[in-house]
Amino acid sequence: MSSHPEAAGRPRDRIIEGRAVEDRVLRQLAEAVLFEGLAARDAAPGDGRLHWRLGPRRFRARGSVGPFGRPRLVPGTVEMAGVEGGWQDAPLAALVEALPASVEHRERLLAELRQTVALCRWNAGALPVPERRALPFAALDAALWEGHPYHPGFKARTGFTLDDHARYGPEAARPFRLDWLALPRSRVALSLPGGEEAFWRGVLGSDRDRLLRRLHEAGHSPGTHAVLPVHPWQMRHLAQGEPLRARLAEGSAVPLGPAGPRYRASQSLRTLHACDDPRAPSVKLALSVVSTSSLRILDPHCVLTAPALSDWLAGIVAGDPRLARMSILREHAAVIADRDGPLAGRLAAIWRESPDLEPGEAAIPFNALCCCEPDGTAFAAPWLERYGLAAWLDRLVEVAVLPVWHLLAAHGVALEAHGQNMILVHRDGWPERVILRDFHESAEYAPDFLAGVPPVPDLGAIDPAHAGPADDRFHAMRAADTLAELVTDSLFVFSLSEVTHLLARMHGLDEAGFWTGLGRRLRRHAAEHGIEDRFARLSVKASGVDAPRLRVEALLARKLGLEEARCSHLVPNALAPNALPSPLTLLRTGS
Repeated sequence: MSSHPEAAGRPRDRIIEGRAVEDRVLRQLAEAVLFEGLAARDAAPGDGRLHWRLGPRRFRARGSVGPFGRPRLVPGTVEMAGVEGGWQDAPLAALVEALPASVEHRERLLAELRQTVALCRWNAGALPVPERRALPFAALDAALWEGHPYHPGFKARTGFTLDDHARYGPEAARPFRLDWLALPRSRVALSLPGGEEAFWRGVLGSDRDRLLRRLHEAGHSPGTHAVLPVHPWQMRHLAQGEPLRARLAEGSAVPLGPAGPRYRASQSLRTLHACDDPRAPSVKLALSVVSTSSLRILDPHCVLTAPALSDWLAGIVAGDPRLARMSILREHAAVIADRDGPLAGRLAAIWRESPDLEPGEAAIPFNALCCCEPDGTAFAAPWLERYGLAAWLDRLVEVAVLPVWHLLAAHGVALEAHGQNMILVHRDGWPERVILRDFHESAEYAPDFLAGVPPVPDLGAIDPAHAGPADDRFHAMRAADTLAELVTDSLFVFSLSEVTHLLARMHGLDEAGFWTGLGRRLRRHAAEHGIEDRFARLSVKASGVDAPRLRVEALLARKLGLEEARCSHLVPNALAPNALPSPLTLLRTGS
């Protein structure tokens, strides 16, 4: 780690104000540039800094390189060489301008980064910094303001004004009701449990009658039209453009107004938690907003298949006693309009179960573990003091990491288990079990690698896009090592490594030792459960989980529209038996 005093004394993810907001965005952009190999890396002159070039421009920053080759730069130290010599604080725009991408992509990225800065500054100026350790799950899910620790545009929300941010962002936690829209039945497809009328009555209560009256007043009936919820921002956005504006004008689409229970946004923005009943399902809605890496609509071919897929996953988990510490939140209902039309993916909803907790249990999103509280201490600091770092971290691996790995290695199913998709259940801070969520676009399996699972549901019968042999497009992958990439990428490289980085800085964790030990533990798990041959199949490529390097998605390169070959890259594998000893040397020499 760097010996610079800021590296130890200044929490990486504190909620910050003023110039520090832009510093964070700049730092994360520089870290991504270095990690993904987008810059020419210079040999360091021994000054404790990392040096790199983008075209004619030279940059440097204090920092080090951690497990998996992740650069960890010290806040406020990214500098650019001046034209006449000397170093100065690097302007964010200058670093973006130097990126190897088209003008269009650079301008779009810069706009997203400036929006991120603006929304962070609004939060700092308008809202009190929350004390979060005692918050119930849904409130905590909204109060994790920090955003993604890798994406530089971690709060872009393009399309949101400051008023929209205040109204619909999770930070202000304002409740709102969903808008409802009626469309001809030929344009709407549903997958609802227990029958359509009973489901809508359960969601809307007495408001269902009010919506039906409005539908009749417009000259339609439940026989001709189906309804679906729409995020209020999305309704306003779509009503301003074609083709919805034309359908509203002709009367075939009928806006029914707000109705039903109140919701608040979660940290993912488009997933909403019910305000008044923590046991009520959450709902995930399409939003035509870019946040972090992508447009937050819903893949039109992964909406109706969500209930069948999550029922299948639940059956796998329930059928293996070795997964007793894992459960999943089922996506039990779905509706989509215009699935194959011009509004595909922009009018859709998926309902998901909420965590079911036993007396004495509490739940936190996993990414809370890489956050700090307003006093600068780690979120988990009281737990570490109570139980000890080694014992607590060992237990975290046992209940949260090994089940995800076992699902992959023993059964052939990979989940995108990043910080938002994992929920840690604990008792007074002691990890008890893990809950996984959000599968409709990310769960993967390889048909010839499945073992001990119920029959795969016929997703092609639900949506024809899923028919045919495995082709790496949706859930069915052609090779087992592709599954391994999803888990190592999401769970290890971009999630758990953030936790260990914080614990190393603030609680003295031997980070390299932890990762080497975790690799041994995964191999021991395979031996204990008789799945060593399956473990080996996850490493058939030179970049497999037991090889010196891992293949990782290059998130910034993909966002910049670079060629496909540059949208993934090899990184040192901290889990390998002979992990590369000095990724810092590799970075500094450019090898």
